[in-house]
Parts: sequence; structure tokens; C-alpha cells
Amino acid sequence: MIKDEFSRFHPIVNFVYFAFVLIFAMFFMSPVYLAVSLLGAAAYSLYLGGRGRLSFILKVLIPMMLIAAIINPLFNHKGATVLAYFPNGNPLTLESILYGAAASVMLAATVLWFSCLTAVMTSDKLIYLTGRLIPSLSLLISMTLRFVPRFITQMKRIRAAQKGMGCDASDGGLISKVRRGVKIISIMVTWSLENSVDTADSMRSRGFGTSPRSAFSIYKFTVRDAAALIFIFAAAGLVIFGVSCGATACGYFPTFSAPEMTASRVIFVSAYLALCLTPFFVSLICGMKTPERLHGGEN
Repeated sequence: MIKDEFSRFHPIVNFVYFAFVLIFAMFFMSPVYLAVSLLGAAAYSLYLGGRGRLSFILKVLIPMMLIAAIINPLFNHKGATVLAYFPNGNPLTLESILYGAAASVMLAATVLWFSCLTAVMTSDKLIYLTGRLIPSLSLLISMTLRFVPRFITQMKRIRAAQKGMGCDASDGGLISKVRRGVKIISIMVTWSLENSVDTADSMRSRGFGTSPRSAFSIYKFTVRDAAALIFIFAAAGLVIFGVSCGATACGYFPTFSAPEMTASRVIFVSAYLALCLTPFFVSLICGMKTPERLHGGEN
């Protein structure tokens, strides 16, 4: 993953942006808005992930979309335009095919937006957002995020040690594999319990819970953060106004129907496109700086 200019903005700006694009991506079913959402999500995901994300799209996401689009007509037989009949007598309708295609695009766009969210909203940003409001949840998140990589590292060490003794879980018959796998799990559970006790003793010795918690942050809300937030709210507000005017309304059953693209609806779609492409506008305005590779944490 790379760290682009938009990821350097204040966590509140990143959070508000992804909240809007994810909500819109999960609820819009109009083909035009779905295409805009998928375009924006794919472009930003490719920009952040490079070849690795392109491989994910080609090998995982596109097959997932095809499967979702194919499955829907097999179980959904609504619609007035019958194209054919299955051997069991159920109809294959044009509307069910269109709805399946729309649902698959919505699913793909949502997955891609979440992938961008996980790349931009790092653990320290999440802790910053929840630290003052919900300190207990912030502590739980930080401890969990710290524990997971340690657990994986310890698991690799134990497997390497077991393999060195000729007791690798991947060798032998089924019963032998199960027995050795259970042994590794038992070792990991014991290590986890001991680690939790050590952590609790360390926190108690450092005075955890004896006084109100303080919070440290490296983030400062600047003028450019305010400008980006105003732009995001303006674009999202225009899209919401379009929703209230029925610009995103789209019906698939019993027949497919979508509103005509009038001048006002073009403005609403343009606002949604601008919202989805906000990270690229930020990069253009900030001078198209060369992205830096992420090594964990903010610089």
C-alpha cells in the first residue's frame, strides 16, 4: 500500500469522506450511480494498492461479481420480461438479470471502498477518533491491533520449532495432523493467557485506572482540512438533495425503470463523481507529490 496526499489529512476528514462514500455505495441502485461508485473505488484502490490490488480485482473481485450476477436469476424469478424457462419451470427474467448485475456492482464497489478505508484509516487514526470519546474502546482496539501481529509471529515461531523437531502439522496422516495441530493451538492458548496476565500486571504497575486518562495526538486540524471537509459536505449534501428529489430512484420489478437524465440530475451525478474522486482532486491541488510506501503508522 502507498500513502497518498489524502491520507495525510486529519482523521476526521478521512472518516467523514469514507462514511459518505460507503453509505452511498451500499444504498444506491441506480446504474449511473453504481458505475460512478465503482469507477471511483477502483481508481482509488488501484492508486493505493498498485499491481497487488489489480491482481485482487482480476482474480477475486471480478469472479465474485460474476458469481453474484449469475446466482440472482437462479433464485429470483420476479419480473415481467420472461426470456426463458428453467427445467423446473421457473422463469428467467430480464429484470432479475439486471438486478443481479446491479447488486454485483454494488458489492464490488463496497469491497473496494472498504479496502481503501483500511489503507487510509490506520490504527492510530482510529484510536485518535475513539480515544477521547470512548477511551475503553480505544484501549481495546489498540490492544487487539497489537496482539494480532504478535499472535501470528508467535504462531510462526512455534510451527518452526515443531517442524525442527519433526512434528510439523502438515506431515503425517490425518490423525497425526489433527493431534499436532491441537498441540500447537494448546501452546498458543497458554501463551496468550500468560501474555494477558503479564500485560495486566504491567498496566497495574504503571498506575492504569488510578487517575483520569490523558490523550496524545500528532494530528492538527488545519485550514486545508477545513477546506476539504467543506468540499466533502457540499458534494455529499448535493447528492443527498438529489436523493430527496428522486434522482437516484430506480426500479427493477416488475419492469426496469430509471429517471431520465435531466440537467439537474446531471448536476447531482457530477457532484457524486466529484465526491468519489476527492482524493485525486486533493493530490492535484497539493501538487501531485510522489506517494510514499507505507511502513506502518503515520510519518
